[in-house]
Amino acid sequence: MKHAAKSTCGKKSGSAISRAFGLIALLFLPACGIPDLRPPKPGLPTSPTYDLPHAESESELPEVFPEKETEKGVAEGEPAENSAGVRVEEFFQDPVLSGLLNEALVGNYELKILAEDIRIASNDFWGRTGDYLPFIRSAFTIGEEKLSEFTPLGVAERELDYLPGRPFPAWPANFIVAANITWEVDIWRQLRNARDATRLRYFATNEGRNYIVTRLVADVAENYYRLMALDARMEKLDDIIEFQEESLKFALAAKEAARGTELAVQRFQASVRQYQSEKLIVAQDITETENAINFLLGRYPQKVERHTGNFVDLNPHALNAGLPSQLLQNRPDVRQAERELAAAGLDVRVARVNFYPKLAVAGPMGPGGPFSPIGWQAFNVRDLFVTPEAMIANIAGDIVTPLINKRAIQAEYQNANARQLQALYQYQEVILRAFNEVYNSLSRVRRYATSIEIKKEQVTALEQSVQAATDLFQNPRAGAEVDYLDVLTAQNDLLEAQIFLIDTKMEQLAAVVNAYQALGGGGYLSPILDPMKLQPHHNWFTGEKRWSLRSPRKPQSKDAAAPKHHE
Repeated sequence: MKHAAKSTCGKKSGSAISRAFGLIALLFLPACGIPDLRPPKPGLPTSPTYDLPHAESESELPEVFPEKETEKGVAEGEPAENSAGVRVEEFFQDPVLSGLLNEALVGNYELKILAEDIRIASNDFWGRTGDYLPFIRSAFTIGEEKLSEFTPLGVAERELDYLPGRPFPAWPANFIVAANITWEVDIWRQLRNARDATRLRYFATNEGRNYIVTRLVADVAENYYRLMALDARMEKLDDIIEFQEESLKFALAAKEAARGTELAVQRFQASVRQYQSEKLIVAQDITETENAINFLLGRYPQKVERHTGNFVDLNPHALNAGLPSQLLQNRPDVRQAERELAAAGLDVRVARVNFYPKLAVAGPMGPGGPFSPIGWQAFNVRDLFVTPEAMIANIAGDIVTPLINKRAIQAEYQNANARQLQALYQYQEVILRAFNEVYNSLSRVRRYATSIEIKKEQVTALEQSVQAATDLFQNPRAGAEVDYLDVLTAQNDLLEAQIFLIDTKMEQLAAVVNAYQALGGGGYLSPILDPMKLQPHHNWFTGEKRWSLRSPRKPQSKDAAAPKHHE
């Protein structure tokens, strides 16, 4: 008998274990049908990312920039040096321009809009930080219920006393005070991976704003130099008009002395009117360029202060491109794409967990929703907090796993894979664009500098020819007579060469500015802070606190702990 009983117990135990293993196998059965991730197509090399299959790279990032620039405008030095590390005020060496950049960093409306994007991203992250923790909500319910006296429950309620000598009231109330608890146990890190992806996107949003800051610096500086070029063009027009008016006076005098004709007078008069008309066009360009700067600074149209001096002799800061690999560290748009790529990898992990069983814990359903194990319920408010008689306690857990019709989660998983590949290709595209921008800008700086030197020699020669033609026209000598057409041609050629020299100088300075931006210069102006709970005194997002290029922004509140800078 004992042997038979042991045998029966063993069979029951073995049967229970078999059922348990069968249940576990059933729960994890959907995980066996997870689709394979698609690998990326061959392209530029990238850093390893989450769960992304490896693909062969078609080309490696160059170790140095092609045709290492050593001519004027591009500095010689060790490859590791990089102009991106030069501060803005040191690079431009123009206090007026530095002041305009300070105003732009505070007043530009695009930066204000992006600051709100950062605030939204910070809120999204903080909203995710509690997803994997239990949700506890207080619940207070009041109600009344009367049962029919012609039902079993109504008859029992009428005949019974809930305490000796205390029958149920005719209209019993229902008072409930309890804690409402729901909790999805984050077994597979799904919720924490979603939180980390949101944090990465917060930093990516900051990097996107930093890239716009570098573009803002470049746009303000480029328009500033264009404004100076227009001023220089206006000066040259004034000079040529002065020359033409002197020649016009001489032609009138020669006509009155019967040594000239009306034709010379009219030609000089027409030339003067032509350049006076061009001055009005240049003045309009100056107004529009000033307003372009005012718009970037976030202010209404007004005069823009600028440096005065010989525009052609401005010496741009020497550039050093450093190593191509430094672009990955210095360019905010590259860092933004890298963080977006990492976040997309976490999204794939989040979608993958949908194939696994999930454990959710909650209380039973009641008038106020699912209740926690601890609470109080009574039909008389005087008895509501009588412990332990009025206490309610109940809790349940659910293990859910998909078995049939997994198309939705399969589609979401494959979409996450596609978005990850998109992020990868965008990252590669940003690297390629950054490399091309740097190389093109350095090439422009070098060639424009050479062109300026040649053009200066041409202008010097033409200035001498104008002086010679004017002297011979006003003081004719036998065998070296010069008519008015020679003077007009020489003066027009001089002005054309001077304007071309000014335009080339403007293009060179624009190339220097764009090269500085392409290398990542100015990205330090908007430091990235760790996401924090937003308080009214936190102005570091909105730029309400004024700050300069020389001093990074700091938290306004001295009592608040200083946030750590994200490296």
